[in-house]
Amino acid sequence: MEKSEIRKQYLLKRKSLLSDEVFYLSDKIFKNFINYFKPYPGQKIHIFIPIEKFNEIRTEIFINYFLDQKIRVFVPKIVDTKLISVEIFPETLFETNGWGISEPLSEVDSEENNFDFIITPLLYCDAKGNRVGYGKGFYDAFFENISKDSKKIGVNYFNPDFLIDDVWEHDIPLDYLVTPTDVLSFFSGL
Repeated sequence: MEKSEIRKQYLLKRKSLLSDEVFYLSDKIFKNFINYFKPYPGQKIHIFIPIEKFNEIRTEIFINYFLDQKIRVFVPKIVDTKLISVEIFPETLFETNGWGISEPLSEVDSEENNFDFIITPLLYCDAKGNRVGYGKGFYDAFFENISKDSKKIGVNYFNPDFLIDDVWEHDIPLDYLVTPTDVLSFFSGL
């Protein structure tokens, strides 16, 4: 299936989820992530903040846990059409941008490029780790500038059903996908 059709289909699928389902499934994804990857204090995790109107995985569950466990947390912010990585703390102030995404007020790029985990938003991920996002290319550009040792992890409510037909040369696949029922690995190391 082509990315444009997948994008339409999975936006609708996700929008059909009730608020209770979003929280329940997000919690199951969170628990699968913690049980599989076992993050510990001092690690560096880059994680997105959800777009609530699109019923994205409620990553505040992850963020609150990471901050409580003294795990360093970095979130994306779009500045001049580029995704930068801002480190956040319990006292960090946020504002909502034009896309309805909560972002830190700070525009200071941490310039960190060696994360233990990068928890990545997506609409769909196939069985080879290829992802469909919103089509802006921010994460592919971001992935080009990070350490090859950083584990790129997608989170999704749905398991892969089919392969993406129009994978492009510059698309960078994920290393893992975490769903409410599974953790799928697309490469041989952990």
